[in-house]
Amino acid sequence: MKWVNEAIPKTDGLSLVTGQGVYTDDLAPKDCLIVKVLRSPHAFARIKSIRTERAARVAGIACVLTWEDVPRIRYTLAGQSYPEPSPYDRYILDQVVRYVGDPVAIVAGRDEAAVNKALGMIQVKYEVLDPVLDFEQALDNPTVIHGEADYHNNFPIGGDPKRNLVASGCEGEGDVEAALAQCDVVLDRTYYTQANAQAMMETFHTYTYLDQTGRLNVVSSTQVPFHCRRIISHALGLPQSAVRVLKPRIGGGFGAKQTLVSELFPALVTQRTGRPAKIVFTRKEAFQGSNSHHQMRVRVRVGAMQDGTIKAVDMHALSNAGAYGEHASTTVGLVGHKSIPLYAKNAAFRFSYDVVYTNTMAAGAYRGYGATQGCFAMESIINELAVELAMDPAQLRLHNIPQEGDNMPAYYNEPLSSSRLPQCIRRGMKMIGWDKKYPAVRVDERHVRGVGMAITMQGSGISAIDTATVTIKLNDAGHYTLMIGATDMGTGCDTILAQIAAEVLGCPMERITVAAVDTDHSPFDTGSYASSTTYVTGKAVVMACTELVEKITAEGARRLGIHPERAEFDGDMVYDRTDPEKSFSLNSLAEALVVGEGTQWLTATASNCSPTSPPPLMAGFAEVEVDLETGEAKVTDYVGVVDCGTVVNKNLARVQTEGGIAQGIGMALYEDVQYDSRGQMVNSSFMQYKIPCRTDLPQLRVAFEESYEPNGPFGAKSIGEVVINTPSPAIAQAIYNAAGVRVRSLPITAEKILLGRSETT
Repeated sequence: MKWVNEAIPKTDGLSLVTGQGVYTDDLAPKDCLIVKVLRSPHAFARIKSIRTERAARVAGIACVLTWEDVPRIRYTLAGQSYPEPSPYDRYILDQVVRYVGDPVAIVAGRDEAAVNKALGMIQVKYEVLDPVLDFEQALDNPTVIHGEADYHNNFPIGGDPKRNLVASGCEGEGDVEAALAQCDVVLDRTYYTQANAQAMMETFHTYTYLDQTGRLNVVSSTQVPFHCRRIISHALGLPQSAVRVLKPRIGGGFGAKQTLVSELFPALVTQRTGRPAKIVFTRKEAFQGSNSHHQMRVRVRVGAMQDGTIKAVDMHALSNAGAYGEHASTTVGLVGHKSIPLYAKNAAFRFSYDVVYTNTMAAGAYRGYGATQGCFAMESIINELAVELAMDPAQLRLHNIPQEGDNMPAYYNEPLSSSRLPQCIRRGMKMIGWDKKYPAVRVDERHVRGVGMAITMQGSGISAIDTATVTIKLNDAGHYTLMIGATDMGTGCDTILAQIAAEVLGCPMERITVAAVDTDHSPFDTGSYASSTTYVTGKAVVMACTELVEKITAEGARRLGIHPERAEFDGDMVYDRTDPEKSFSLNSLAEALVVGEGTQWLTATASNCSPTSPPPLMAGFAEVEVDLETGEAKVTDYVGVVDCGTVVNKNLARVQTEGGIAQGIGMALYEDVQYDSRGQMVNSSFMQYKIPCRTDLPQLRVAFEESYEPNGPFGAKSIGEVVINTPSPAIAQAIYNAAGVRVRSLPITAEKILLGRSETT
């Protein structure tokens, strides 16, 4: 292969490092209306009255909108395939506010100063209600967060809003209780993960305007342009044909922009005033008024025989949806579906879950999408089981994991069609120096370095649901336009898809232009989430480009006067295999196609929806140094070995892995969205919310064990999400090995380590 499996620089890399990237805010005209939102100061309240007369009279104010001025249509903000499994539990503005930060009014004016002045003049009287802030107390609480009569689900997800229950479910195979009763060792543990902020560099930006036909145009930093169009049209009561969504460059998303956060506010203003409008979230708003990682409590029971064979796995997850239920039922599903299958080869298993409402900001999509929380719980109890059995945790895993070709009952009964997970484990052990360092090495009287490990799996798109369509067009100068609906949010998918196209077309990448996403012109794609782009959209690229090669070959053969079976296309020329001197250049063919009789464009379109979601796999190894006097824990080395099938782009795969590990380290040691007793977020800026900076991170060492996935483009699987999952359980075990303290709640702080040491001494 010439382009696939190479370290190709990002096609937009130079513009990024030279500051020439154009984002949503750069595209908005300087004279467009500035939009801001008045937000609730209460966690749960009913608006008794709201007076906007004084605010509306401020010079430069174009409109002030309250719950009485907007459509009363229930909808969900979750950017998911229709019919969405998330409940329709929102209005754009509501008389009831359900968390601190819930929108109360929308103000638009000529400049920020006028809008801020008007915001301060809106008078609101609230009937303050008793909030539910503890998700473990939410189910069947006397306070009912969603009591509205028009609450709607598209299909049953096991919810009951009268109980504050968004969703629930249970599935499994075999008799778990009987299997546990026969085991030599049974462990029962409960683990906690906290809400985390996605903390992408670009906050939520949207710019809206009416075009010359009166259609609403929405330019937004979104991961899901087509879902965005559908949700906007539904919430505003418009036909989809009246809405157009354009996606410019995105400054990161990590799942946060799979939820509509900012789009509807300027859209309403533009509808009302006819003028262009934009909203740019402050960093505080991005923390307080968007969505976060789901806080969870995960209880796991594992039963094993003395030789390490796992015979039973029982997992229950309690997930905090916050005030609204977008992504609630789908996120929690991955807690079990992406962790239990690694150990259910010979085991009975059961996975059950409950998702509850609370009066905190809604949770949503975040890299890992529930698998991260499940991995922390599952891998932690496996590490504890290894201690109980006096086994090496790496050998315990090698003894139990499924092998390539095995069917995985706990993973939707899908086969493990490709796997190098055993090789990932063994290579990671060698890279970290496992045999010399496990379980710990004393550095000096105060410092001990421990090592820990974890394995994980994710998916490659959502099987039988996620769809991608690709169009490839030969232009008149012999170059190509690749039209996709997938959104590059910094991951480099435009580069990767161009590599795949170039490989099939046999041409330099410079000949391929990847068109920006525009719902009027781009082919449909569900968007960039669920680790779908390389696997799902990439396969559509292969299919479309293969068809175009066939068309070019056939058209060249026609012009050469030979049968198509004798023709060959090498990327530059169509020639006669039996007489190579008889040829027609691509440039000449492209020019000829646009003049004279029979003028035509050569294009090809292909759609792909995979019946399976082959899992990428990973082994992660952490070395952590603990200061026994202060409790400070610092990761000194981290090794990640990934099986993502064929690595399409070695540069991008490496930085994806490094970035995911860094986020996982943040989740393990630092990050924790916190609320006070009134439901006010107390760490809504980077001054209080700690994410790891460069000095907090060790050298991150990455390697790949390439399998070949037969259903993927050139054997590729996904890589975007699997890389965030292993740090938290690996670091927790390394800390246990170093300090003798078992911490089962994230983040693992110095205080928790010191308290644990005091309890054991």
